Amino acid sequence: MKKLHLLFIGVLSMSTIYAQELSDALRYSQDNIQGTARFRALSGAFGALGGDMSAVSINPASSAVFSQSHASFSLGNTEFDNDTNYFGTMGTTNDSHFDILQGGASFVFRNTSNSPWKKFSIGVAYDRTNSFDDSWVAAGTNTNSADFNNSIASYFFDYAVGKPFGEIRSFDDETLDEAYFDIGNSFGFAHQQAFLGYESFILEPAVNDDSNTAYLINMTEGNFSHNYSYISQGYTGKIAVNLAAQYGDNLYLGANFNSHFIDFERSTLLFENNSNNPNPAPSDINVGFVEFENNLATTGTGFSFQIGGILKLTDEFRVGLTYDSPIWYRIEEETTQFLGTAGVDSGQDFTQSINPQVVNIYPAYRLQTPAKITASGAYVFGNIGLVSFDYSRKNYGSAKLRPDADFPDLNADIDNILTNASTYRLGGEFKHKQFSFRGGYRFEESPYENGTTIGDLTGFSLGLGYNFGNTRLDLTYDRWEREDEMPLYSVGLIDTTTIDRQNSNITLTLGFNI
Repeated sequence: MKKLHLLFIGVLSMSTIYAQELSDALRYSQDNIQGTARFRALSGAFGALGGDMSAVSINPASSAVFSQSHASFSLGNTEFDNDTNYFGTMGTTNDSHFDILQGGASFVFRNTSNSPWKKFSIGVAYDRTNSFDDSWVAAGTNTNSADFNNSIASYFFDYAVGKPFGEIRSFDDETLDEAYFDIGNSFGFAHQQAFLGYESFILEPAVNDDSNTAYLINMTEGNFSHNYSYISQGYTGKIAVNLAAQYGDNLYLGANFNSHFIDFERSTLLFENNSNNPNPAPSDINVGFVEFENNLATTGTGFSFQIGGILKLTDEFRVGLTYDSPIWYRIEEETTQFLGTAGVDSGQDFTQSINPQVVNIYPAYRLQTPAKITASGAYVFGNIGLVSFDYSRKNYGSAKLRPDADFPDLNADIDNILTNASTYRLGGEFKHKQFSFRGGYRFEESPYENGTTIGDLTGFSLGLGYNFGNTRLDLTYDRWEREDEMPLYSVGLIDTTTIDRQNSNITLTLGFNI
């Protein structure tokens, strides 16, 4: 990532400046509670079981299942491998990181009166709900050569077409940094992208007049070589205040009041080369090299609630039901950009560098994520073991960015492109003396209507636990895989790279009765 020497911090205030994309809404609508080792060993199928601190994050009635006060703390190591295929060229990236995944405690109070309310619990739990640590590289020669759709030039062209030339160029008395800032503040993100395209010589106005709205591309059609890298880091997490109770011998009820937070950073960098013969070119300029960098930093806070119950139908068989409300987020974003080009102008080599010393600070916006329903069932074989199953459903198309007036097209795309998705989780546990042997499987449907932009997820888990009495130590290995078809950009250069993702995790949890 390039060094940034700040000259301006652009606090943009107009509704037209928003640069959010559908992927932003989806990113914060997905959850993947990482949780305790026992929770992960059963692939998260805990909605009807309870008795685990991460189960409290799935079904708030779970804490009332504890026979006494309990606390746990979890650490984990994640390793991911991403294999990419971009127009037949293969690439591989891998990395690992170590994190605190979970921590919390539930305090159980028994009712000694004759009331049917047998006990109450109150607790606080932290869970990391998703990790954004990721990296991949798409490198190869893009041969989809129609109308520059295989070049980053199409990105700038699509943003420029229809915009008056006078709104996307610098004036004689201002620097490129000042123009970038003023254009963003006056007209917004799309105008800034058109400005970059023109001032880097990628674009040329069809008529040299400020009212002109048609543009030409200073490149020659053909094949374009790309080297695109994506790096992100960060996470979402929640802190839940939990209240639960046991009514009679068979019914457990609970509620969570959740505080959510987002910390996300992303950097993308594209190198594009071409040696296409400039015959003919729109002007005497022909661009042969482009370097384009985009950086995004996002923070956010939110609130949600959950209500749930667990019912013992028999001593062995129990069911659970949970409603997760939408998360109501308030999100803030900052971006920086860099664009460099090189080529030939009237037979002479040239280079151009636009490194706006500007941090674009966008107005805070609100995101309402989809609600979720989870139904669960479990069969407990006394002290020998158990099997458990959870089914969840979430309509990703119901996510909304607010205010509505600022995001009509994006909200329409969310509704049309995203869809209902189901999640299936199956887990089992076998106990022998102080040892517990565990395993699980999960399947998550794609949130996309096309089923390919982000593919279905399959995963399995294996775990081992040892009960020391008041203290329990659990260790789990779990792994999931999915295949994505990720576009490089959402505008212009929308060709995709295939990413085979494999994510492996080792989790260690110390749990103890208080």
